[in-house]
Amino acid sequence: MLNKIIIELIYFMLILLALAIVQHSDLLHSPLERLSLMAEKGNYLHPFLWSSVVYFIVAILRLIVAYLLRFKKRS
Repeated sequence: MLNKIIIELIYFMLILLALAIVQHSDLLHSPLERLSLMAEKGNYLHPFLWSSVVYFIVAILRLIVAYLLRFKKRS
């Protein structure tokens, strides 16, 4: 069970990192400037909200694919 939680956390962090790099390309060039800008605006939660939305969409797609593969295996 703990192993599954760790794997899902890794998926979430990879989605968070990918979205951060796609949305804020300057993050690769000046990460401290991006972090200070985020601290000035006080928007700490928006990366986690976007990542959660994408994670849940990916999780639903994974469940659908797993269900279809299980259904295909039965027939």
